[in-house]
Amino acid sequence: MKFFVDSAEAAEIREIAELGLADGVTTNPSLIAKSGRPYFDLLREICTIVDGPVSAEVVATAAPAMLEEGLKLSALHPNIVVKCPMTIEGLKATRALADRGIRVNVTLIFSPLQALAAVKCGASFLSPFVGRLDDIGHDGLLLIDQIVRIMDNYDYPAEVLVASIRSPLHLLHAAEAGAHIATLPPAVIKQILQHPLTDAGLEKFLADWHQTKQKI
Repeated sequence: MKFFVDSAEAAEIREIAELGLADGVTTNPSLIAKSGRPYFDLLREICTIVDGPVSAEVVATAAPAMLEEGLKLSALHPNIVVKCPMTIEGLKATRALADRGIRVNVTLIFSPLQALAAVKCGASFLSPFVGRLDDIGHDGLLLIDQIVRIMDNYDYPAEVLVASIRSPLHLLHAAEAGAHIATLPPAVIKQILQHPLTDAGLEKFLADWHQTKQKI
């Protein structure tokens, strides 16, 4: 499974990349707004930090304008993946971009049939949202299992990119389901690296070592 960093903060993306845990990056308009940075400048910097797909989302709502924005975004760097919403207009733009050889990440997917439609329209990445489904009492992880099985059934080339991951448990179940990618907030990445028994074990090893009064 590949890990993408779900962030628009260059410093925290760099920190995860230095650990070797950043296979790509996803951004969205909310994260960009929070960063306070000019969109294109930030995307160019992120592409120098991580050598992998960097999702950059269009903000238009009509297909012709989405296509225009997508062409501008994709021209910034070869690693840019244009992010389009799971709407009829978004799928029109996805088809148009894919026909031009531009990779598209279709986002805001909440049903397996939306995912099926997106891949048939040329999406390279499918972004189902786990946490937001859980928030309204649905099983977000069931959606991941369904989409992965559909992709396997018909050997579609799109990668399932699990989004809206709120906890390590979401990540665990997504990995068990066979999702290709998880996009993770830096806080969740740090959570999966920690365990109280690891800390306790290290403390015990070091205490025993100090008793030997040796040095390495």
